[in-house]
Amino acid sequence: MMRAVELAANGPAWGPNPRVGCVIVGADGAVLGEGWHRGAGTPHAEPAALTDARERGNDVAGATAYVTLEPCSHTGRTGPCTEALAAARIGAVRYAVADPNPQAAGGGEVLRARGIDAAHAPLDAAAALNRRWLGAVERGRPWVIAKWAQTLDGRTAAADGTSFWVTGEEARAHAHGVRAEVDAILVGTGTVLTDDPSLSARPPHVEDPHQPLRAVMGLRDTFGAKVWRDEDAIAVRSHDPRDALAALAAREVRTVVVEGGGTITSAFLRAGLVDEVHAYIAPAILGSGTNAVGDLGIATMSGALRGRDVTATALGVDTLVTAFFQRGPQ
Repeated sequence: MMRAVELAANGPAWGPNPRVGCVIVGADGAVLGEGWHRGAGTPHAEPAALTDARERGNDVAGATAYVTLEPCSHTGRTGPCTEALAAARIGAVRYAVADPNPQAAGGGEVLRARGIDAAHAPLDAAAALNRRWLGAVERGRPWVIAKWAQTLDGRTAAADGTSFWVTGEEARAHAHGVRAEVDAILVGTGTVLTDDPSLSARPPHVEDPHQPLRAVMGLRDTFGAKVWRDEDAIAVRSHDPRDALAALAAREVRTVVVEGGGTITSAFLRAGLVDEVHAYIAPAILGSGTNAVGDLGIATMSGALRGRDVTATALGVDTLVTAFFQRGPQ
C-alpha cells in the first residue's frame, strides 16, 4: 500500500479528482502491474495498473489490488473501476481510504457483491496525500487556504500602503509553488485595484506550471486589470464568502488560495470557512500599517481560533507557519 501511495503522489495535486495509486500483486508477492491517476479525463489508477499488467504479459486473475482510495462504482468521465477490476477477475481488493464522494462511494460493497474480497485497510499516509480533496468533498465546498505575508508585528503593508516586498525571494518562490498546486486563487476587488496582480503561478525552475483559475470577489469594477487577460478568470459580484465558494464549486474547484488581503481573509475566518492558513512571517517591524487579519468578533482568549498540525518552515530569513483549522460554522 505504501508503494501505491508513492505512485499516487505522481498525479497532479490540482483538479476535481483525487490522487490515487494502485499496485496489483500476485499470490507469490510479485508485482504484476502498477498505475496512478494522471488527472481528470484520464484512466483511473486501477485501469492504469491493469493496462500495465497486460503490457507486462501478466495474468491478474486471482491477484490482489492495493488501492489508496476505494474503487469508484459510477460512470463519470471514465467507466467504473469496480467493473474493470471484476472483468479482470481480480481476487481481492484492499483500499486505504473510503470514498466520501456520494456519487462514487460504495465500490467496496459492489465488489463484494461480485464475489471479490474487498476490504478497507486504513493507512494515514494515503489520507494525508488527499487531505484537501477529502476535506472539500466532505464539506461540499472548496478547501480554503488563507495566505498572507506579514511582519513580526502582524502588518501586511506599511502606513503609506506599500507592501512590496514584505518577504524575501525564498518565501515568494514557495508561495508560487503553492499556487501551482491549487485550482484557484481568490482576491477582492480592492487588491486588484491597488496592486493589479497577475495572479499567476511562477515557481522557479518549472517550465510550464499549472495555472489556477483567477477569481475576484466584490462589487467594484476592475475592467482592464491583468486578471482579465484571458478567459481563465471569474468575477463574483458579492461580499459573501459562501457566494464565492459556490461559484468556484460550479467550476469544479476543490482547492482555493485566498490572497485577498485582510478584509476578505477576515470575512472567511468569521464565516468559519478557512481550513488551512499559510502565514509567511518576515523579521521586520513596522509599528503601524495594515493588519493581516481584522476584527473577528472574538473578545476573550478562550474564543481564539486555534490551529492544529502546526508547522514552521524556514524560507531564507523568513518563516512559513502553516496550521489547519477545524470545520467552523457554515
